[in-house]
Amino acid sequence: MPPPTPRVDHVDDLHGTAVADPYRWLEDPADPRVRAWVDEQNAAARAWLDRGDGLRDRVRDRLAARWDRPRRGVPWREGDRWFQLRNSGLQDQDVLWTMAGPDEEGRVLLDPAALDADGPVALAAVAASRDGRLVAWAASEAGSDWQTWRVRRVEDGTDLPEVLRWGKFSTAAWTADGAGFFYGRYPAPAPGRDLVDPNQGQQLWFHRAGTHQDDDVLVVQRPDRPDWGFDPVVPRDGRWLVVHVWEGTDRRNRLWVADLRGGDPGALDLVPLLDDLDAAYALAGADGDVLYVRTDRDAPRGRVVAIDTADPRPDRWREVVPEGPATLEAAQVAGGRLVTRWLDDASSRVRRHGLDGTDLGEVALPGLGTVDALSGRSDDPVVHLSFTGFTVPPAVFRHDLDRGTTAPAWSAPGGPDPAAFTTSRCAATSADGTRVPYWLVRAAGAAPDPNVPTLLYGYGGFGIPITPAYRVAWAVWLELGGQLAVANLRGGGEFGEAWHEAGRGPANRERVIDDALAVAAALIDDGATSPDRLGLNGASNGGLLVGACLTRAPERFGACVPEVGVLDLLRFHRFTIGWAWVPEYGSADDPDAFPALLAASPLHRIGPGTAYPPTLVVTGDHDDRVVPAHSYKFAAALQAAQAGDALVLLRVETATGHGAGKPTSAAIEERADVLTFLARALHLEVP
Repeated sequence: MPPPTPRVDHVDDLHGTAVADPYRWLEDPADPRVRAWVDEQNAAARAWLDRGDGLRDRVRDRLAARWDRPRRGVPWREGDRWFQLRNSGLQDQDVLWTMAGPDEEGRVLLDPAALDADGPVALAAVAASRDGRLVAWAASEAGSDWQTWRVRRVEDGTDLPEVLRWGKFSTAAWTADGAGFFYGRYPAPAPGRDLVDPNQGQQLWFHRAGTHQDDDVLVVQRPDRPDWGFDPVVPRDGRWLVVHVWEGTDRRNRLWVADLRGGDPGALDLVPLLDDLDAAYALAGADGDVLYVRTDRDAPRGRVVAIDTADPRPDRWREVVPEGPATLEAAQVAGGRLVTRWLDDASSRVRRHGLDGTDLGEVALPGLGTVDALSGRSDDPVVHLSFTGFTVPPAVFRHDLDRGTTAPAWSAPGGPDPAAFTTSRCAATSADGTRVPYWLVRAAGAAPDPNVPTLLYGYGGFGIPITPAYRVAWAVWLELGGQLAVANLRGGGEFGEAWHEAGRGPANRERVIDDALAVAAALIDDGATSPDRLGLNGASNGGLLVGACLTRAPERFGACVPEVGVLDLLRFHRFTIGWAWVPEYGSADDPDAFPALLAASPLHRIGPGTAYPPTLVVTGDHDDRVVPAHSYKFAAALQAAQAGDALVLLRVETATGHGAGKPTSAAIEERADVLTFLARALHLEVP
């Protein structure tokens, strides 16, 4: 058992309401007492997970065996060079390769394992110049969102001398001549505060390859709007710099443009093209004066419009792809056409269109699943896409837009047998009568059985869709005899912006919890599982979901695993990028939003003397997106309140963050702990 956590007498007065925060001291990651407390919590978790029945060893061996298979991303071309991210299976990080052709073996261009650093290093972003001679690459260390940019020559694999620090939440956009690129960065944080202090005041800079960062040219900053961020894009013809101006996680954004024909990136006239913050706008491509833009303005499920930069008024737009019954996820100009990616009942479809709006038909896909990446050039008729499903590891396909043909380009060996499982589309009815769809994956031919351990996964936020995708831990759970249910909750993006809005904001947060609990009830009522065999898991916003569900209906679940969760809804906005989530959650600084946030906050819903289900709280000590204090305080409070016999454990991974860039070895160990916890708590027999 973890030792009791010391409490402090700290009370905040929020709009006349006294709110106790007895674990406020856990918010300081530099405090030696916090480090010692984390060590004690980890020791208690290890003692329970590693006990001598050999279960964890068996689970870990299964995970490692299933993880040990080659993986490849979609290849892309710049100049006469092709690029691709690959992993031989158990490499800790993906490796950047370059080839003369998409099917050639090629050579390693950048292996993060060869970089000299104090902790794990991952490739956070890669952008090649248009001639394929240079690659801007961003490294992140120890799981942090902070990025350090460098530039590598493709010919000999050596880096130019520059080191560009304090990048975050921005791509790199090369000018057409390969002279340099635009990127976003923040002012340097105070020493020792990079994992805690708010990230505000992003600036857009231009860097000329081969020069010092001090020589970079400031393109735009808005000190009067510290919440604004700038994400640059330069379409292939190189004429325009297009900047997506974002405000936190609000899906609405601004679109600014600058004509690059003047030749001096340091003297750009960056002008607002769409500046009303009335909808989401994403560039799909450009053709001279015309920009092709995906938007949800007057189309909650999305459409594509052509906008003349000389006259961008909405009444002058030309609709290229109209809104349809499916949700438009992405659009890209490729091969002189427009390729669109849709979600049809939370499963991917891809279509082709002429730039004049002609519908050229659907791109054949292998079946039910998700297209999670697509690459192509505006001047090349060949596009590559990645396809995956619950039991189908990501495979790469090649589509020829001229011929209308699709063919496999690369498939991963050693995946599970898809015929061994069936995927069903089911639905539950939420508290207000809304139909909430979910996927149920089980052994082929299996009948409903209340004794089958079932893992329910949910997210429900930020307009992010949860679709059929291959996750090694899910595949192993199924192979061990469990069932998997994946819910499409309100707040997500499966069914367009209206579905997102229905779960967004403090007044609607309870709907998302209602939806998840309705799916849990449907699984139980249909005889597919029972409360003591039902586990709930989610990460980040999904961790919030788990925390909220287990504190509202603890009797509904046999185990809960909230990971890197937003668990303190009263203080999330005071750390790193948390302020950016205010459009999604609301702010406790707002007296009108405060009551709903207090009622919804998992940390503040914990009731002393309550029997809670077995719970494993998971986080990383370098998480600078959802700071680990959320998980620390929640675990301490839940342990103190627990009136039942079930354990509440905290697992803290060192030198990892929110999830991106996590080394394969660390991911295997983490998943082994999570599956071991669920298997024990839900009585899954692991041979």
